[in-house]
Amino acid sequence: MSSDKGKEPGEGSSSRSATQPSRYESQKRRDWNTFGQYLKNQRPPVPLSHCTFNHVLDFLRYLDQFGKTKVHLQGCGFFGQPEPPGPCTCPLRQAWGSLDALIGRLRAAYEENGGLPESNPFASGAIRVYLREVRDSQAKARGIPYKKKKKKRKNAADEAASSFPMQSS
Repeated sequence: MSSDKGKEPGEGSSSRSATQPSRYESQKRRDWNTFGQYLKNQRPPVPLSHCTFNHVLDFLRYLDQFGKTKVHLQGCGFFGQPEPPGPCTCPLRQAWGSLDALIGRLRAAYEENGGLPESNPFASGAIRVYLREVRDSQAKARGIPYKKKKKKRKNAADEAASSFPMQSS
């Protein structure tokens, strides 16, 4: 049985060449470059050293226009329905999970590019509040309450079985 189950070809640590970054690293670099370009396009341009959580919030709102997730508005007849029976004119938005993952990558990229953890605008409490509000509003609009996944805990029988593997005859 291989321990590489679920990995993409070439994803193992020994077979990955130093010149080919992982999918996560590639996405993180793309996201970082996109955010940097967003700051440069501001009028006046914003240097990264002057970036605040407000710039990050504006960036997240800007990205909303490119979303693919239908989020029903309060007055829509399909508001709160997990599987609406037909189309409506409600806007497409960025999904909460996508925004959450994006912020995680940008938070890491900020520090990898010389930013101090204590001044990381992606780690701001205001960003966490914004993401929580997006998550809650999207869950309410879809009629599906968000439930945090609980970590599975091993029970005593599982631990005993895993520490004493069965021998094959």
